[in-house]
Amino acid sequence: MTEPLEKRLEKAMAELQAAQEAVARTERELRQASFAVLSSDRAVRATVGPQGELSGIEFLENKYRDMSPQELAASVLEAANAARLKMNRHVMKAMAPFTEPSSNVPELKGFELDWERIFGPEVLRDDEDTARDDRATPAWRDALGEDGED
Repeated sequence: MTEPLEKRLEKAMAELQAAQEAVARTERELRQASFAVLSSDRAVRATVGPQGELSGIEFLENKYRDMSPQELAASVLEAANAARLKMNRHVMKAMAPFTEPSSNVPELKGFELDWERIFGPEVLRDDEDTARDDRATPAWRDALGEDGED
């Protein structure tokens, strides 16, 4: 037997209110989030804030003193991009529950997000793919040694 309309509406309103509260909690949590990542040469630690903005750079163990400007720039970019990717994935994970349809109220569909369009294609790669990529020398690092600048 089907539920009376008033009961279904009451359930939908309760679920909507719970979802709004969960979104507010998630937003508060995300505003406080930050991630720090070391470059593969362990010379730089980059920290990003909740919107992926660069909020800190540390040059570790004075390794920068023995690096060319291009090598140091590459280390900074590598660490900053990895930290940004980590933050993007954290946002995706935090927002995932809101993309699911309601189990109690079938009329409440989850919302669709095009994560690739928002964050770029690397955010959808498996962690295993990313780990494999991290072990390989990035193409832009190879180019530094071949561009004739010392």
